[in-house]
Amino acid sequence: MLVCLKSPHGHTFCLEPGTVADKSRIRVELECTCTAQLMVRPMLCFLHNSKEQLRKEQKPSLLHTLCTASYLDVHKTARWFQDLVRENKAIVRLLRSRYCLLTVLPSRRSCKVEIKHISGITMLIEMSLAVQLGDSDIFMSSQGREDIFIPSTTWTLNCAYAEAKFLWLMFYQTPDDTLLSCLQVCTRMLVGTGFSSYTLKTVLMHLLTTTPLSGWRRTDFLLRLGDIMRYLCCCLEEKRLNHFFGNEKIPEEIVLPPALERAEPVNLFQHLAQDPAAMSRQCVSSRSCNTGLQYSCSSRGTESGLHAESRVLTKYKGWPLQDKVLN
Repeated sequence: MLVCLKSPHGHTFCLEPGTVADKSRIRVELECTCTAQLMVRPMLCFLHNSKEQLRKEQKPSLLHTLCTASYLDVHKTARWFQDLVRENKAIVRLLRSRYCLLTVLPSRRSCKVEIKHISGITMLIEMSLAVQLGDSDIFMSSQGREDIFIPSTTWTLNCAYAEAKFLWLMFYQTPDDTLLSCLQVCTRMLVGTGFSSYTLKTVLMHLLTTTPLSGWRRTDFLLRLGDIMRYLCCCLEEKRLNHFFGNEKIPEEIVLPPALERAEPVNLFQHLAQDPAAMSRQCVSSRSCNTGLQYSCSSRGTESGLHAESRVLTKYKGWPLQDKVLN
């Protein structure tokens, strides 16, 4: 879950100068509020009022609480948000009225919450903090692996909202639910192969901009599955799978920051290009999946699209991944 942070009055969040990168820092700058004091509640100006006056009459700026060397600090911000959740009496009372206990778990880059019901049922929720890039659908997020060292002032590019928005647009424009069926089957087929669900989602999004949406129907179910696997194989051969937001055919409903529109697309297979052994394993896995799919297509050539979809989904049933793929 992403929790969007808005800069408080008298502050502004600025991405480090340069193009949008996979990782970047967020600079916190102070703004003059002298002319805004008549329109907004009375507030001293961090730039023009004396330090002594500010110390006595106003809470310190973010530069003194959540920043390290003028940059928004992930660790400090995560601890601040954890304290907010832990000390929110309304949430605590609400959960207790439903016989639940809330526990904030240790985390340096997010807020992990455990909600335990008296019956023993436990629910885990992870909230990552994010800063929106202008008015776009792209965010810089606090997400990051806890077991890998990442500087505390480093935020990572997060396109989850824009990707989910794109996929929902496609779901509404395709004739039926074949698109979701393809996602379910392919994700299940790639389990244990080393390919992530994000790789599959990226391949699918690229294909949705090159294949007519009218072609995503039950009668073409096996054809679309074949397209997905062939595209993946081609990317492996070229050792390159571009991040989707390097695609020039993105719908106008998806709002990107100008820097990302101009940036060279990130190669999601860069690690394979640098690791021949991993590349070889992925190629073997891909060929195995593709061979099985080709056999299904050739042996059922006269089967109707509806029956083909039903049969393949039955084979790979029991995989509740709609949220897994969209998020």
